[in-house]
Amino acid sequence: MADRPRQEKLRPSLWWILGAIAVPFVRGTSHLTIRARDKLPATGPFILTPNHNSNIDPLVIAVAVWRLGRAPRFMAKASLFAVPVIGALLRGVGQIPVERGGMQRGAIPIDAAKRIVAEGHCVIVYPEGSLTRDPALWPMRGKTGAARLALDLGIPVIPVAHWGTQGLMPIYSKRLRLSPRPHIDVLFGDPVDLTPWTGRATDPAALLAATAAIMTAVTALLEQLRGETAPADRWDPSKHGQTETGRF
Repeated sequence: MADRPRQEKLRPSLWWILGAIAVPFVRGTSHLTIRARDKLPATGPFILTPNHNSNIDPLVIAVAVWRLGRAPRFMAKASLFAVPVIGALLRGVGQIPVERGGMQRGAIPIDAAKRIVAEGHCVIVYPEGSLTRDPALWPMRGKTGAARLALDLGIPVIPVAHWGTQGLMPIYSKRLRLSPRPHIDVLFGDPVDLTPWTGRATDPAALLAATAAIMTAVTALLEQLRGETAPADRWDPSKHGQTETGRF
């Protein structure tokens, strides 16, 4: 099983078609730099947890992961799988449907979870659950879905941060800003140490603590990219009268 991810990229498949479209698009609309490439595991299952400040983020992260030899899989809203063409594409490349709010409440599809481990896949989970509400675009309070998945399956969490995607597509916008071409930096980190909470995937306190550890790791990477220090208190939408989703 260990060689399957590498074979998956080398073997002709729908991934090749999508890669042939996505990679040139990102290359042509931005200056993408991928840092600490060796931090992304070459084989075996893991969860990748990026920050989220633009609607273009998933495409950029998918291209970065694909360029490093792994096939990117996301926990995607189940409603997308009902959309003609898009749903077929999602199923064709093994994306994982999750009912609305499922990752936030920890409702992980068990069959999908087993497949992640059995086939050695990388799965990308946005721990914030939606675009950050922080006005300065720092990662906000995280949801427990990524931590629960990692503790349930006993697989590592690899944090990753990016900066510059908001220059290609401003936050909450769905329109590209093509000039000037933005510089986008992606930085991978070491696995988050979740050993203090091993075997406690159903313990709410453990899930909150593990989620905080994941968000701290992601924020530290973003601090490196920005050359700034994040606020001591992570942004919590509920304390600012904000909804968790939707345009703002």
